[in-house]
Amino acid sequence: MKIIISGSLGNIGKPLTAQLVQSGHDVTVISSNADRKAAIEALGAKAEIGSVSDADFLSETFAGADALFAMTPPNMGGVNIIKNTTEAGDAFAKAIQQTNIQRVVMLSSIGADLPTGNGPIAGLHNIEKIYEKLDTSITFLRAGYFYINFFNDIPMIKGAGIMGANFPTDNQIPLVHPEDIAWAAAEELQKKSEGKNVRYIISDVKTPSDIVKAFGNAIGKPELPWVEFTDEQYFGGMTQAGVPEEMAGLYTEMGSGLRNNTIAADFLTNDGKAEGKIKLEEFAKEFASKF
Repeated sequence: MKIIISGSLGNIGKPLTAQLVQSGHDVTVISSNADRKAAIEALGAKAEIGSVSDADFLSETFAGADALFAMTPPNMGGVNIIKNTTEAGDAFAKAIQQTNIQRVVMLSSIGADLPTGNGPIAGLHNIEKIYEKLDTSITFLRAGYFYINFFNDIPMIKGAGIMGANFPTDNQIPLVHPEDIAWAAAEELQKKSEGKNVRYIISDVKTPSDIVKAFGNAIGKPELPWVEFTDEQYFGGMTQAGVPEEMAGLYTEMGSGLRNNTIAADFLTNDGKAEGKIKLEEFAKEFASKF
């Protein structure tokens, strides 16, 4: 198969590219960074350098492809994030329609069933709605909260001896490792499917209490506490750390959606299976190696 991967060689794109090349597929990787060309080619894939917001570039790249892994960057410019994310999805949709690709796997998220109250996930909701109108087979691969986001908490642990966010210790949080997303995406890209389908990819479901226990034990701080911040405290902490206000506001809203259980509700109610291979205890070792 001729398969297109967007998202460059990030935490998902790199293992996904390696898996598909090893399976004998003709793989092309889209990157906005020309410096990635050599690394892409070293994996045995072709590189196409351009913007995922450019429908003409995408149409040229998609020509003759059998399948597409569609991933929009999580931070489309720092301002007008939902608008920019949605416009990138619209560019993908136009190129998919023009080139008649018959199999698309879109990286989405828990909470993408919601139009609002989910922070940056709202952009993915909008893209799902755009893609639903396309005459092609699409799997919406809704991923959990990325384990690797917790790397951002390392300075807090070192500086204040705590972890925390604006949701409490007992919330059930669907978690995922990028390598499990790559595994599921590779599986979906290579199988025949019809219509529009939702597949959740979750590695584990744990509470913040479970998370601080696993991380604390792994880094030699078994009493590491989880602190629930107010929305104002959480927003202020991010902006003081240099996060742009718009992005901090979206992350605060996402935390609020986790707190009130709306973001995780569809998965926990209708699916609930943590099929990923990398469980929290295993990721805790990876976390410790970065600490």
